[in-house]
Amino acid sequence: MRMNVSEQSGELGLRPLSARSVVLSLLLGTHPPELAVKDLVRAVESFGVGGSTLRAALSRMVAAGDLRRTDSVYRLSDRLLVRQRRQDDAVAARTRAWDGDWEMVVITATGRGPAERADLRSRLAALRLAELREGVWLRPANLSRPLPDDLTPVAQSYTARPDRPARELVADLWPLDTWAATAEALPVHIAQADRPADLLAAFAAVVRHLLTDPVLPPELLPADWPGTALRAAYAEYQAEITGAMRR
Repeated sequence: MRMNVSEQSGELGLRPLSARSVVLSLLLGTHPPELAVKDLVRAVESFGVGGSTLRAALSRMVAAGDLRRTDSVYRLSDRLLVRQRRQDDAVAARTRAWDGDWEMVVITATGRGPAERADLRSRLAALRLAELREGVWLRPANLSRPLPDDLTPVAQSYTARPDRPARELVADLWPLDTWAATAEALPVHIAQADRPADLLAAFAAVVRHLLTDPVLPPELLPADWPGTALRAAYAEYQAEITGAMRR
């Protein structure tokens, strides 16, 4: 069955952005992540957000701990600075040549409640680890990043060389075909976006998708893997937005 545009947009997570989402998208892509309110007013106008709507959204975001305000300058809170670092890593992943080793993390803590277990699973997935079986997470050791120190009380990390062929193990751990299909569909929607707000929504979906890219070694990926092209497209758009705001 052929999927129509609106159905496919829903599948891809393309949805109209609220004033809060517009502000966060702009600040998350800005370094340092801060803008004066007068610059924010100008920046959000092209995305269909009026001045009064923006000011109401900024007040709510400060109250919720999303933003910090100093005089007339708004900047991301510490919590969202962590999110920005994750986004930066998603767009420009730091990798090293893969020598065949795998990174393995084994959960050692017991007696945790459902919320704690769910939070730990989310954190390990954000580190681009995949769960082989309950309590055992791994990935090829090609990322240039240490594991957070606060994982030490609940998990132990190891270097491993699985007996199974690497490509076979990767195919079991990550749905590469599904990820690639979405990555190939997103540029189609980017090309069809005829309003700045639609384009921003499309690239917000790109960022969300890049956050789930396993960033595997090239030798373990299909030859036509679309991740690199998707990163390049977002980096170009981010540079355009940043340049426009500076001007």
